[in-house]
Amino acid sequence: MAKRLDLDNVNIYYGKFHAVSNVTLSVPPRSVTAFIGPSGCGKSTVLRSLNRMHEVTPGARVEGSVKLDGEDIYGAGVDPVGVRRTIGMVFQRPNPFPTMSIRDNVVAGLKLQGGRSKKELDEIAENSLKGANLWNEVKDRLDKPGGGLSGGQQQRLCIARAIAVQPDVLLMDEPCSALDPISTLAIEDLIGELKKDFTIVIVTHNMQQAARVSDQTGFFNLEATGKPGNLIEIDDTEKIFSNPSKKATEDYISGRFG
Repeated sequence: MAKRLDLDNVNIYYGKFHAVSNVTLSVPPRSVTAFIGPSGCGKSTVLRSLNRMHEVTPGARVEGSVKLDGEDIYGAGVDPVGVRRTIGMVFQRPNPFPTMSIRDNVVAGLKLQGGRSKKELDEIAENSLKGANLWNEVKDRLDKPGGGLSGGQQQRLCIARAIAVQPDVLLMDEPCSALDPISTLAIEDLIGELKKDFTIVIVTHNMQQAARVSDQTGFFNLEATGKPGNLIEIDDTEKIFSNPSKKATEDYISGRFG
């Protein structure tokens, strides 16, 4: 069940370091939102705050609110593990469990929860692999290690693992940066399919990719070294790439940046 994300005046800190300043934006359900901008401008930090992954870093904290269909994920008594189950994440480099079978990789999260039969887990594994457009390539070797797959297949395996627990939102942190062009195209096609069922937020350094896969794009930037990152503007992707409101966005997209 895809859900809406709303950020209101979000500030992110690592200890005393103010990493990201005053981010306000909304991500509609069943859509793809891309974050673009130079390295170090806070886009991955914002992404990781959306499922409380940044909290793994000691001293990290968030001020402001991040709401999932109106519920504050930072509210008192909210379990971060539950948040991460509801808001799944796919990382930059494929990270399957290399010695675990392909099938067990997909259902690893469900096995931790317990309470499901082998038949049910097998059905979820098949449906998730189909959802990640990987089933036809691996259906005859489900018991073989996940680490034996190619890089592009491993990334789709990680996507299958993320969707197996049926999250409401899927976060992707540069999911294609370690992949070749053909594997990248497969992931981009898959994102287009997945948005029918999930709300997706993707960080990418590849502006063409943002233009191809996203419905709206947010441009992040740094005012100066040592200053926090800012969301400069967010709008329909077509408008951001053809007629942005801010000069900084136009300069970045046209290559006149820095």
